[in-house]
Amino acid sequence: MRDRPSGTKINQLDPNARRILERAELEGIELIRFLYADHGGVIRGKAASRSRLAERLNTGIGHTVAMMAMNMLDQLQDVEHMGPVGEVRIVPDPATYVPLPHAPGAAAMLSDLRLPDGSPWGACARTFLKEAVAELATEGYTLVAAFEPEFTLGRRLPDPAGGPDRLVPLDDSLCYANAGFDTAHDYTIKLIHALETQGLRVEHYHPELGPGQQELSVRHAPALRAADNHVLYRETVRGTALRMQMWATLAPKPLADQAGNGAHLHLSLWRDDRNLFAEDGEIRDGFIGGLLAHLPGLTALTCGSVNSFRRLAPRMWSSAYAVYGPDNREAAVRVCSPLGESGEPNLELKPSDSSANPYLALGAVIHAGLDGIRRKLDPGAAVDVDPDTRPGQYTRLPASLDEALDALEADEVLMEALGPLRRSAYLAVKRSEAAAFAAKDVAYELFHHLRVF
Repeated sequence: MRDRPSGTKINQLDPNARRILERAELEGIELIRFLYADHGGVIRGKAASRSRLAERLNTGIGHTVAMMAMNMLDQLQDVEHMGPVGEVRIVPDPATYVPLPHAPGAAAMLSDLRLPDGSPWGACARTFLKEAVAELATEGYTLVAAFEPEFTLGRRLPDPAGGPDRLVPLDDSLCYANAGFDTAHDYTIKLIHALETQGLRVEHYHPELGPGQQELSVRHAPALRAADNHVLYRETVRGTALRMQMWATLAPKPLADQAGNGAHLHLSLWRDDRNLFAEDGEIRDGFIGGLLAHLPGLTALTCGSVNSFRRLAPRMWSSAYAVYGPDNREAAVRVCSPLGESGEPNLELKPSDSSANPYLALGAVIHAGLDGIRRKLDPGAAVDVDPDTRPGQYTRLPASLDEALDALEADEVLMEALGPLRRSAYLAVKRSEAAAFAAKDVAYELFHHLRVF
């Protein structure tokens, strides 16, 4: 057995930390990734060696403040207090430790960005969600959530014409077709094993609409765990494909002429083990009213990329109007019917995808819903038709990232919740992405989104 690491003593650590050190040694883990999500929606991080892990669990790993001003093209933006001067720590949450089956010898922990004195940093996305959960708790509520992601599986190949690499889907099977199950079977089984090993309970799987498109959902969890799960899910989907010489992308629209990949967000609100969306119509309606009232600005956070808005079009089952309705898959907020006698009703927010930072997206959803409850906002009448068949009757969601960012800047509740440093950085990063892609062609946009997400 190797000598214990110098520095922090193992008996000085809390039980979770001691358990991690023991597991890492037993499982042959050499590198532990400290992961976080940035304002561009990119999952980034640094890794600690096992020999220094005991110390790094306490101190974190040093990191420049500038990284939260980096966009998805790795272009650094000019944001006050996010330049070459300044340091934060990537501090892991020991409760999130998981081995990475798709990367033997590696493990990961989800992390907060903290100031050197250990206090929260005003640009940390995970802290934003923690604070939203705490605000919800002041009213006696707990939010349970699950992302419902789709992704496209295939191979990344050079463009014969010399342009950017292109994604060639794994198959051309039909939606829900059994042939699609067979084509992706080996990959899917490996993915399920990898997710379950990390504690993500798989709910269901099927081949979706469009060549190579897959949908695999994991079970709901309290809000922070749900966002953590989505980070692990995204990286495991991609990492498993790479190990099998394939390419997987969760980009909203990796193929311009095919169906897009959403990550619909399912929500239920609880108090004392009671699902309030089932028992309290006033609270449910207020929450829906809050979502609808803030949805134009909220979309800048839940659909966080230029590519997102190729997907959010009428009659694409991805939602393009700020309406709600029971089992209406063209509504932005779908009121889902319970599954079976023991099922619980929940809300599904459809304008949501995996290019978003899940902590910012879910935190903003909480603030919007809570504002609706507090102000008793009326969501209006439920819509039981495709809203696009009633021209001019319903509010259209933003049609571009720039439009959504304009709406976000005008939304006092969401801007106040984000705070000065976080909102200035987010707006700068996203404005820069909108400008960068506006200056390029569609092939450039599709490539960079399928590459990053």
